[in-house]
Amino acid sequence: MSDIKLGTFSYLPPMSAERIRAQVDYVLKRGWSPAIEHTEPQNVGGSYWNMWKLPLFGETSAERVLAEAEACRKANPGHVVRLIGYDNVRQTLGTAFTVHNA
Repeated sequence: MSDIKLGTFSYLPPMSAERIRAQVDYVLKRGWSPAIEHTEPQNVGGSYWNMWKLPLFGETSAERVLAEAEACRKANPGHVVRLIGYDNVRQTLGTAFTVHNA
C-alpha cells in the first residue's frame, strides 16, 4: 500500500493530525462541501469509492468532519478513508486527500 500514490499529498510525508485538521479548515473556509469516502486497499486506484453517508453540505465545524472520518474508519476497518472537498461554484472537486490508510 505504501508505494501506491493517491494524489498530490501522497508524495509528501504522512500528515499529522494537526496538518489534516488544517486541510479540513481550508476546505471549510473555501466554502467547499466536505465528503468522506472509503474503499478497500486493493481498489484505491479505482474511480469509484464508497460514499460515507451524504456530503456534509454547509458544514462549518472541522470537529464534525473529522468525527465523521473517524466514524467511517471504525465502521470500515481495513479500508482507506479519504476526504474530498467539492467546489459547488465551479462544480468540480476542489481537493481530495487520504485521512486514514489501511
